[in-house]
Amino acid sequence: MSGPSAAHHGPGPLHVVQLLGGGSAGTGAHVRSLSAGLVARGLTVTVCAPASAERRYDFTGAGARFVPVPVTTRRAAVGILRTVCAGADLVHAHGMRAGTLAALARRRRDTSPLVVTWHTRSTTPGLRARVRRLTESWVARTASVVLGATSDLVERARRRGARDARLAPVALPAPPAAQDTAQVPGGAATDPHKLRADLGAVDRPLLLTVTRLDRDPSLDVLLTAARAWRGLTPQPLLLVAGEGPGRAALQRRIDRERLPVRLLGGCPDPARLLAAADAALLVVEWAGRAPLALEALRRGVPLVATAVGGVPEMVGEAAVLVPYGDPVALGVAVRALLGDPAGRAALAAAGRVRAGSWPTEDTTVAHVLSVYDELTRTG
Repeated sequence: MSGPSAAHHGPGPLHVVQLLGGGSAGTGAHVRSLSAGLVARGLTVTVCAPASAERRYDFTGAGARFVPVPVTTRRAAVGILRTVCAGADLVHAHGMRAGTLAALARRRRDTSPLVVTWHTRSTTPGLRARVRRLTESWVARTASVVLGATSDLVERARRRGARDARLAPVALPAPPAAQDTAQVPGGAATDPHKLRADLGAVDRPLLLTVTRLDRDPSLDVLLTAARAWRGLTPQPLLLVAGEGPGRAALQRRIDRERLPVRLLGGCPDPARLLAAADAALLVVEWAGRAPLALEALRRGVPLVATAVGGVPEMVGEAAVLVPYGDPVALGVAVRALLGDPAGRAALAAAGRVRAGSWPTEDTTVAHVLSVYDELTRTG
């Protein structure tokens, strides 16, 4: 990667600790990409994360030093972080768990800046939501700078008392370098035409969503919307890729209401199913950089999504957006899209153009490096 290195006036290169507390696959991939870019620009990078993260993302292969941090024992994790961060010029935590650990590890005499990136947020209600609010406030006030992956996360950090909160471009994970093949759970890889035949959808529209099968109200919205498609000819088939404890209850409802929905179970790479889909559905209460939406736009698959979180600013005009919690609006939007071949073609083209405008790894590293420079500049 090209670009200037951070202006650092201490002895030796700038030493930055990247802290990952678990998080989503997208966050781990971002930390790996960021670490590689920083090392390439002359910084010394130490990544602290669960041992499983090193096996998955190979931070050492990116040129960083890796220090395993347990996720189950907070006291041990804090002790390790205090030792590692003692010699660092700056600490950058990714996610609320990592931000909490970094805040706990700081001592009163610590003067090194703390950057915390908020990649996502929880929608869990009740007591957990109240605890989460207190944690967010503490982390926001402790951090030198909070970087939000979406505009609503930046506003959330400001409401929680952050002294400095900014929108940060985050490189979206690149699609795998593989052929556009799909895999039926339990079966071998196959081409899109064979997949459609196996699913009994050769002559009917195929819709795809990816979600965990639990008590998420979004699933009720999705199944209720599917009622509106039963009268279409040909009748579309909705594939739901994902697994979870709510599968049996969902299947009972599908059978009872005779919904055109098929639960596929867990898939190693559900995004590849997009190769056979006529449209993708993202029905969630909140999302930042949802993998299904990313892949749909990149592959030119029309997308219908709920207008929540970072979705509108990510997709722009390249998707059909509907209010969250409104199955009627969702059902109408899907019916209209399936009945408009020209509209689907226009969305497919717009999606590819939109995907080309997303932040690159270079722009992401350059932005973060400018923040580091600002916080560590002396003299």
